[in-house]
Amino acid sequence: MDELMAARSLTTRPVVTLGGDAVAHVKDTVCDAAAGRITGFTLTGRGLLSGPLKEALPWQAVYALGHDAVMIRDRRGLVDAAAMTAHQQNLRSRLLGARVVTGAGAEIGTVLDVVVEGGTGGRIVGFRVAASRRFVPGPARHRRRVYVPRGETLTVAGRSLVLPEDTVRHVADDLPGFTALVGGVPGRWRSSLP
Repeated sequence: MDELMAARSLTTRPVVTLGGDAVAHVKDTVCDAAAGRITGFTLTGRGLLSGPLKEALPWQAVYALGHDAVMIRDRRGLVDAAAMTAHQQNLRSRLLGARVVTGAGAEIGTVLDVVVEGGTGGRIVGFRVAASRRFVPGPARHRRRVYVPRGETLTVAGRSLVLPEDTVRHVADDLPGFTALVGGVPGRWRSSLP
C-alpha cells in the first residue's frame, strides 16, 4: 500500500512536471465519494497573490501523488476546470462536515478530513472523524478525533456517508495507527465497539 495522507494536507501542494517545472499549487481535491476515488484537483497559481486557475488536473494526468508534490508528465494533461468539476464536487463542499453513520443507523460522527492513498492509487481509504459521544465515549467538549476505515462499500445519501457495520469495529487515534489498521498490520489501533 502506498503512503496514506490527509486530503486537506494536499492543499497548496505544488504540481510539478517530471522535467522539474513547477506548474501550479493544489487548491482543492475533487472526488467521487461514492466511487471512493480522487478524480482530480482544482489549481491555483504559484505566486503569493495568484488566484485560482481556469485549468484543473484530472486524476488520469497525475503521474504520482507524493508527500511533497503532485507529479505530472507535462502541462498537456491539464483540462478546463469548469468541465472537470461539472459532475463532481470538491472535497470541502461534499464530504467535510458530512454525517457518518452505519448501515444500522448508529451515529459515528462528522467528517473532519478524508484519508487518501498516495502514489498512483488515489483511493479514499477512510475518514478522520469527530466521533459522537456514543461511538467513542468521553467529555463532550473534548470530542475524540479518530480515523475510521471506509470499507468495501460506501453509500452517499445527501450529506451523510453510510459505512458498513463491520468497518467501524476498529478505529485508530492517529494516521500511523490507521495505516497499520488498513494495511492489516498489528499496530496502534483499537476496537471501538464492545
